[in-house]
Amino acid sequence: MSPRKNLRVAFIGLGAMGGPMAQHLLSAQFEVTGFDLSAEARERFAAVGGVPAETVAEAFNGADVAVTMLPNGKIVQDALFKDGAWQSLSTDALVIDMSSSAPNDTRELAERLHQKGLRLVDAPVSGGVKRAVEGSLTIMAGGASDDIDQADPILCAMGGQIFRTGPIGSGHAMKAINNFVSGAGVLAAIEGVLLGRTFGLDPRTIVDILNSSSGKNNATEVKMKQFILSETFGSGFALGLMAKDIRIAADLSKALNLQLPTLAGTADAWDAARHALGPDVDHTKIAQFVKDRA
Repeated sequence: MSPRKNLRVAFIGLGAMGGPMAQHLLSAQFEVTGFDLSAEARERFAAVGGVPAETVAEAFNGADVAVTMLPNGKIVQDALFKDGAWQSLSTDALVIDMSSSAPNDTRELAERLHQKGLRLVDAPVSGGVKRAVEGSLTIMAGGASDDIDQADPILCAMGGQIFRTGPIGSGHAMKAINNFVSGAGVLAAIEGVLLGRTFGLDPRTIVDILNSSSGKNNATEVKMKQFILSETFGSGFALGLMAKDIRIAADLSKALNLQLPTLAGTADAWDAARHALGPDVDHTKIAQFVKDRA
């Protein structure tokens, strides 16, 4: 499957991430029909040359590939099956779920789609809004090799690195693992800076030293000065989404009978912050939650 104007792609979810991702597909000369619950998002998509749809079924109409970029797996299933929307897809269409979903739920979704003659690749992303706009996302693709081969030109139009993670559900497992490690790093950086500041160290000096030493991580390099010390809290990734992804990892560890206390504690901390601050605030605002509870 090569990028060509007569390949029909349905893109469901035209938000902060999905909007620029769909635009990259347009730039790669795919024919893209998009749907979002937000009329404003649909209008933005139309303004860059996309074809907006009023319903999911309308977006699916005759599509060879359906891409979903939605908040969670339940919403993905609703989009596909509510009112029989899936029936509008072409025979043997490929569904690419780029949302962050629970891996065991993804396996169930793949079976459900298979029973209807459809195929699934789970291909969640990492990189945030900035890299979605750049078209340089890291994409973790799980599924049958032939299906990922078919999805590859579409994924390459949106991502800088495409990793094949294994069978269906493995992409979503890897995304949850990544966000657990990322979320734990955010907490460690915030607590470390709070400890040093309380002792009398300058917070910016603490971050500089961490970034020149073995304590360096994504939070110290990207988030501490720009979003947390500045108190702008504008990374573009919601606290509720981070908490959800880390909880997915914690639930997976329980399903596998693993005792992982750091993962469990990290999931509990992010859940508590979500309850205290609300799910829609930027995830870097967890710094205020940590400070208030210290």
